Parts: sequence; structure tokens; C-alpha cells
Amino acid sequence: MIWELDFALLLFMIVCAIAAITVKDLLHATIILAAYSLIMTVLWAEMNAVDVAFTEATVGAGITTVLFIAAIARTKRSSSD
Repeated sequence: MIWELDFALLLFMIVCAIAAITVKDLLHATIILAAYSLIMTVLWAEMNAVDVAFTEATVGAGITTVLFIAAIARTKRSSSD
């Protein structure tokens, strides 16, 4: 394994996790969580766990993101603040 790549991916995952919980807009948080899931896919593939990487890509970054965006689209996005 390339430790520089692992370290960069770890830092990017930490940034995505912090950004996902601090951002105010739900759509932005969903996109950030999809990026987090794609980084996890790369890490699983790098660790030669291709079956887990494929599952993470399809469920984590694919289906979950689509369902979150569909749920956000069906709700009222303006706030009364």
C-alpha cells in the first residue's frame, strides 16, 4: 500500500465527516456524504476487498444518495429562521 495515498484519503475523509455535520443545507450534506462513501470505496479496493468496495459504491454512494436527494426534493427547503 502507498502510505501517502492512505494518509491523503484519511485526511479527506476527516474533512468530509466534519463538513457533513457542520453544513446547514441538507443537499450539500448529502453530496458530502456521497464523497465520503466514494473515498471509502477507494480504501476498500486498495485493501483488496473488492466485494466490499463494490457494495459500498452501489449502496453507499449510489442508492443511499439517490434516496436522500429524493427525500430532500419532496420536503420544503425554506426555513422560518
